[in-house]
Amino acid sequence: DPSRLRPHVLLAQENTQIRDLQQENRELWVSLEEHQDALELIMSKYRKQMLQLLEGRKREDAEPVLKVPEIESQIDRICEMGAVMRKAVQVDDEQFFKVQEKLAQLELENKELRELLSISKESFEVGREDLPD
Repeated sequence: DPSRLRPHVLLAQENTQIRDLQQENRELWVSLEEHQDALELIMSKYRKQMLQLLEGRKREDAEPVLKVPEIESQIDRICEMGAVMRKAVQVDDEQFFKVQEKLAQLELENKELRELLSISKESFEVGREDLPD
């Protein structure tokens, strides 16, 4: 009877599929365990390095960055540099004012020379008009 064979064939196919799925499931479990082992190894190394880093930082934080004499020395150098900068600004300002003063003198002299030149031209032209042709 063909109807009897069909369920038997279907059951055999399903059994084969179930066995294949069970085998795949076992392989996946093995793969998952390998990945978990690898991840655990990575995380343990990470934790170890972080612990070393934190311990190193604690030691660094406990040590003063600069000793008191070094701080005083640096403060003195900074004050000296500030004094030098103030003197440079003062000299620069004085030089600027000297240049401004000289410029004003030259502008005044230029203006006076132009007036003299203008007067000289006018007198020359008046003198030419007075000359007979």
